[in-house]
Parts: sequence; structure tokens; C-alpha cells
Amino acid sequence: MRISIDAVGRLVVPKDVRETLGITGPAELDLTARDGLIELSVSDVPARVETRDGRPVIVVDEPMAPITAEDVRAAIDRVRR
Repeated sequence: MRISIDAVGRLVVPKDVRETLGITGPAELDLTARDGLIELSVSDVPARVETRDGRPVIVVDEPMAPITAEDVRAAIDRVRR
């Protein structure tokens, strides 16, 4: 699918793609630039980074279940693709 970027850097995610992914505006997406590609992904968990004791810590905006070793392996596999 080909889309365009305007003069100030905005791009439009087509409506059918937004609907398929459950994206409703306004929304934030995660962007990764790697090997000449731009990858946009829907954030799974609403969270933010805070500094605690001089170190960055990810803080979720809503309570969630603890992460399991299987969750970690799945995340690593997704990143390695």
C-alpha cells in the first residue's frame, strides 16, 4: 500500500487499516526506524516512562497482570522478525 507524507511530515493511515487495527483518533503509535524501513505499531499497553532514582522506569497507566517468561519470549520473537 502506498501513502504519502505532506510537507510537515504528516501521513494518513487509511481508514480500513485503522478500523482493522482498532485505532481511533486521537491515538499514539509506536514508530521504529530500522534498515531503511519505518514500522508503526499499535501500543499494547498505555504506559509512560518516568525517572525514578535517576533511572528510566516504564509505568503503566492501568493495572495489569504480571508479565510471564512466555510473554517475554513472544516479545523477543516479534522484535527479531
